[in-house]
Amino acid sequence: MAEPPRLTLKHEPRLDAKLEAFPYQTEAVDFVAGREYAAIFHEQGLGKSKIAIDVILRWLAGKEVDTIVIFTKKILVANWQREFASHSFLKPAVLSDNSRSNYYVFTAPTRIIICHFEVAKKEFERFKIWLGTRRVAAIIDESAKLKNPESDLTQAFFGLAPLFARRIIMTGTPVANRPYDIWAQIFFLDRGVALGTDFNDFKRQTDLTRDLHTDSAEFDRFQAKLTSINDALKGISIRETKDGGRISLPRKEYVPVLTSWEPSQAELYRQVKEELRAAVVRDGELVEDDQESVLKRLLRLIQIASNPHLVDESYGQEPGKLQPLYDLITDITRSGEKAIIWTSFNENCEWLAKRLSAFGALALHGKLPIERRNSVVKWFLENSTDQVLIATPGAAKEGLTLTVANHVIFYDRTYSLDDYLQAQDRIHRVSQTKTCFVYTLLMEDSVDQWIDSLIAEKRLAAQLAQGDIALEQYRQQATMSFFEILDQVLS
Repeated sequence: MAEPPRLTLKHEPRLDAKLEAFPYQTEAVDFVAGREYAAIFHEQGLGKSKIAIDVILRWLAGKEVDTIVIFTKKILVANWQREFASHSFLKPAVLSDNSRSNYYVFTAPTRIIICHFEVAKKEFERFKIWLGTRRVAAIIDESAKLKNPESDLTQAFFGLAPLFARRIIMTGTPVANRPYDIWAQIFFLDRGVALGTDFNDFKRQTDLTRDLHTDSAEFDRFQAKLTSINDALKGISIRETKDGGRISLPRKEYVPVLTSWEPSQAELYRQVKEELRAAVVRDGELVEDDQESVLKRLLRLIQIASNPHLVDESYGQEPGKLQPLYDLITDITRSGEKAIIWTSFNENCEWLAKRLSAFGALALHGKLPIERRNSVVKWFLENSTDQVLIATPGAAKEGLTLTVANHVIFYDRTYSLDDYLQAQDRIHRVSQTKTCFVYTLLMEDSVDQWIDSLIAEKRLAAQLAQGDIALEQYRQQATMSFFEILDQVLS
């Protein structure tokens, strides 16, 4: 295929970096810049955006590509614009939901384009034509967004992948929730060279199923498969972790907070548990083996343990977690520090903001317009008096640097490992100077204990697949005990 004509600009931008990179960032740039495709898997908060921008500067200086497109989540478009302004003299153009304005971006002489993920699907045909006219590189930010290979969005990226001259994916959590989440991200890069072309087979070998708890031979095969993932990706991926000794960050302390039931809350939980037990258990065995399918049924229990009003509008009491939360926030704000409270539910976000209004709390969740979300983030970063942000992981877990706070409190959680890791590391990042505290409110004798165990096991599996821990360490810590805990939850 003939190479597209080179794009020339009347006035080329300056291609020097404004800020010096850390040594580990320079090593990542060296690793990535000369490859046709690569993955930057540095842990959250270690400056992947800076690495990507320095790669872009090197590509443009060497005339490796004409244009670079950065695909990211909608809420992070403004964040990327700030990153470019901080680290370079490049001024990106933006593709949006407006097809008419997109026409001018596609036809304009520009070196950098930022767009959110859904634009790739909406403008798929236009992208295909445009990619035939230039040598274009793609950088996929928070690439775990593509973890489902069957989604229309991921299929659009698969269709565009061969048309990009260079391809980079970036995420601090490549194994976002389960080991098989990494397959589609890597397939976008190499069309199956490293992890194979059969997703269903890969999923079967890497899923967290009950037989891992009962069949030692199957558990051994599972561990060997996870180890092989890291081995297969060594030639195309680079990863740095916070405890790798390359950079000094403040310590992070985990504080579980056990809470007690409000009586009517406990009774509602008991009633719903009995109903769900009848639906998912037969003769003492789970009807559905897949843990996440069961969890969808258990969502009501999670909501009741958090705030019964989420499932029963007539509930008018104060849930058991609210007073411990209030006490925590009081102590934190009295010391002059800021906190982020995480909840999985939009309604909880607004509800908590009202109850914590004395602390100037504002809500940040997915139902808010992007402009409002951006203004809330700006408020939290710049306001020195109001000290509490209440957010859902879906709206704020990725890309944002919120190191003005050094406390995060998980009021409730679902099964998502990605939500848990990404959310807490909004505060534990390169620019943080204070000790970070991660509090988890756990309702006694509830589904919260199962979630805690499930997330711990998912994290161990992710660490093994990503090469963060050795096989021996995994064997010492992994128990798959969350299966037993689920049985206890439903008993």
